[in-house]
Amino acid sequence: MRWTRVLLPLAILTVHAQAEPASTDKSQYSLFNPTPRELWRPISADRPDFTESPVTVDAGAVQLELSFIDYAKNGDAKALTAAPANLKLGLLNNVDLQLVFDPFIHADDGAETHDGVGDTQVRLKINLWGNDGGGAAFAIMPFIKAPTASDDLGNDHVEGGIIFPFATDLAEGIGLGLMFEVDFVYDEVDDSFDTEFITTGAVGFDITEDLGAYIEGIGIASTDSDVDYRGILGVGVTYQLTDNMILDAGVNIGLTGDADDVNLFSGVTVRF
Repeated sequence: MRWTRVLLPLAILTVHAQAEPASTDKSQYSLFNPTPRELWRPISADRPDFTESPVTVDAGAVQLELSFIDYAKNGDAKALTAAPANLKLGLLNNVDLQLVFDPFIHADDGAETHDGVGDTQVRLKINLWGNDGGGAAFAIMPFIKAPTASDDLGNDHVEGGIIFPFATDLAEGIGLGLMFEVDFVYDEVDDSFDTEFITTGAVGFDITEDLGAYIEGIGIASTDSDVDYRGILGVGVTYQLTDNMILDAGVNIGLTGDADDVNLFSGVTVRF
C-alpha cells in the first residue's frame, strides 16, 4: 500500500464554474493587495476526485480542503488518516501556494501497526488560462514532498514531480477534467529513484443547482519493471452549502495492479 499517495487530498471537478465570463481584470491583485470578496471566482477545489482542478484560489484568499477521515485497504493492510488537509493561499490572481499534510495516520500492515504524522507536500499551482472564464482552463503544478512522516509511515526521502490539470465544458452542467502527472519516487528495493506517470479523466455533472457527481478513471504506470500498471475507478458526490463551502464524499476502487482495494473518504472545502 502506497501510504504517501492514497492519503493525499483529491480534486473536485467544477469546470461549469469556469464558463462564467470574467467581468473585471484582476491581474493587479496579489497577496498584499487582496482580491475583493465580491470579485472572487466560484469556489474550486483539488478534491474529492483524483483529477486536480486547474483553477487557483483568488489572490489573498485562504482555502482549506480536508477529509474528515480517509480510509484505505489493500489486502490485509489498512490505513486510517484523520483530517488530511490541503491549505491554500492565493499569491497572485493566477498563482496559489499549497501545503498538503497528514496530521495523524493509523496504519496496519497485517503484521503490526504504526501511528504518527505523514509526509508534507509543498505545491505551487500556476494557471495559464481559463481561471476567470472561457469554458476551458489549464495549469501547471510543480510540487516537492518533504519526508516528515513518523517511523515506518514514509520512506525518509525527498520526492517531487509536476502536474498538468485541464478542464473544459462538454455541455451545460457537464464538465470534463483531464490530468497528466509525472512523479519522481524513491525505490527502497533498488535504493534509487523511479518515475511514475499518472493519467486521469473525470466527468462531472450537475444533479441539482447545489448537488453534483462525478465518475473517474485513474491509471498509474512506473518505469520500475517490477511495478505493475495500476487502474482505479472513482465515483463521488459534492454538495455546495454556500458560495464558500462544499461537502463531498467518494470512493476509489482498485481494478488492476497493486492499487488499493478500496479508498473511502468524505470531507469539506472552506474558503475565507
